Amino acid sequence: MTPGRVIVEADGGSRGNPGPAGFGAVVLAPDKTTVLAERFEAIGIATNNVAEYRGLLAGLAAAAEIGADEVDVRMDSKLVVEQMSGRWQVKHPDMIDLAEQARRLANRFARVTYTWIPRAQNAHADRLANRAMDAAEDGPLEDKDSADSAPAAPANTAPGWTGALGEPTRLLLVRHGQTELSVDRRYSGRGNPALTELGRSQADRAAKRVAGKGLDVAAVLSSPLDRALATASAVGVGLGIDPTVVDGLTETDFGDWEGLTFSEAAERDPELHRRWLTDTSVHPPMGESFEEVRGRIETVRDHLVTEYPGRTVVVVSHVTPIKTLLQIALGVGSSLLYRLHLDLASLSIVEFYPDGGASVRLVNDTSHLD
Repeated sequence: MTPGRVIVEADGGSRGNPGPAGFGAVVLAPDKTTVLAERFEAIGIATNNVAEYRGLLAGLAAAAEIGADEVDVRMDSKLVVEQMSGRWQVKHPDMIDLAEQARRLANRFARVTYTWIPRAQNAHADRLANRAMDAAEDGPLEDKDSADSAPAAPANTAPGWTGALGEPTRLLLVRHGQTELSVDRRYSGRGNPALTELGRSQADRAAKRVAGKGLDVAAVLSSPLDRALATASAVGVGLGIDPTVVDGLTETDFGDWEGLTFSEAAERDPELHRRWLTDTSVHPPMGESFEEVRGRIETVRDHLVTEYPGRTVVVVSHVTPIKTLLQIALGVGSSLLYRLHLDLASLSIVEFYPDGGASVRLVNDTSHLD
């Protein structure tokens, strides 16, 4: 049974402002004692206000995950409460995108209220935030007195300042090769064009690049669409691994814009297309929003971290799923989806840690195509 109304208590802090920062959030039943979900995470170096907003985002996302309809947000950050209530303007550049993300999350619910509470009444979230800050404060070895004599960190662990703990699941993200639609820069979502001759050559070169890294690859996972599966098959041959299809890795459904150029889609639905370019909750006609894509990609990410702990996995997919994985790993706003360019058959590398931490090691590498 899913809850109707829940209470979200969130907090965040920075030891130095800016300094090692983290957030915590708890989702409570209306009785204010039954815990439905908890979230906390170290976010590296940030300000108090950024950490507070990150706590709010985590709390709203957790409430959405458990199916809440109404949310009463309680925080001891006057700034966040007043800005989200619309009584204060959001002026600082660091806050604008975070506030926008929070509003989009809030729009998923029938009702969201914001209430300021004294810090003493926010003890649960404060405790979680301090756990996160403890991890964030565990700085890099060179900052510690014993750095010269300390042993090197294990090869697969993240730098200490990220706060990430444990062995990460490493994802080698490969975009598929060229198709006829990509030649003309047309929206190519659930349509199923085959690779061109150049696309097959790109897939082979990407496969050689992956195999040449000499990594112990546990699996090759692919979108179900032919262009990705053909690319994944080339990678699989190089590694001696048969690709496994993961439906959640499929490209965005562009609906009625499928096969259109940017200009053609903008001419067909000018207002909708304009909003779609700035709002991840907007979807093309009969299509899928970027927020919906993120939901299924987060599910895939969670599955991979659980299924392949400490292992390396090749993921062959499309522009939006790969960008979304990079966005999640970086912990940044939706602007990345619109500003980051990913070439055909490019390679990116991200790592996700069992404690929720993440790192990005490579983005849009095409050196193998030269």
